[in-house]
Amino acid sequence: MAGSLQLKPFLIAPSILSADPLAVGASVDVLKGDFDWLHVDVMDGHFVPNLSYGPAVAKALRRRYPDAVIDVHLMVEPGEDFLDMFLESRPDCLTVHQEACRHLHRALSKIRAAGVRSGVALNPATPVELIKPVLNIADVVLLMSVDPGFGGQSFIPEVTEKAVTLCQLREARGLKFLIEMDGGINAANMAQVRRCGVDVAVMGSAVFGTPDPAATVAKMRLLVDGE
Repeated sequence: MAGSLQLKPFLIAPSILSADPLAVGASVDVLKGDFDWLHVDVMDGHFVPNLSYGPAVAKALRRRYPDAVIDVHLMVEPGEDFLDMFLESRPDCLTVHQEACRHLHRALSKIRAAGVRSGVALNPATPVELIKPVLNIADVVLLMSVDPGFGGQSFIPEVTEKAVTLCQLREARGLKFLIEMDGGINAANMAQVRRCGVDVAVMGSAVFGTPDPAATVAKMRLLVDGE
């Protein structure tokens, strides 16, 4: 499959949702800088059945890691109501869910107008067809490979078909958005994720749940490079 898809450089984005909640900074420091993006999951207890970080955490990460790529994923409803508060934290990428935005084109346009990469996320059961009208203003498409809300869930392999479809659409239409995948990615499926055209792999417990997170990230990179 890889030979038929134009693959971009592969990026690893550890999710701080799986970091020690009382020592997020220390958990990130253990990575020794070996990460491409830092992924911040924001949950409202409404769109998803869990609560997590707010804009204060995103701002603190920006202060502590001024050169890091901060990737904020809003699992909130309605997504539009949270844009201003998170844009103030100066993320590099801000992603909203197709399922949680009444006016998706307007939301992505607002993010872009603020000088931030715009991202649109899809739950596992949401078809790619629903975001075709906004792919031209999306910098990132985030495919959830688990139902959002909790870390440590099992990977849903059928989502890889959506990544292949997106990769083909990107090539056919001459677009440049990155394909990101989040949920259940680990050493057992990392190569499969890469082969289907994914550019950015979000990993939480598969990294922070190991004795040596930095060594784990290095191992993941080797798995991809060996493909």
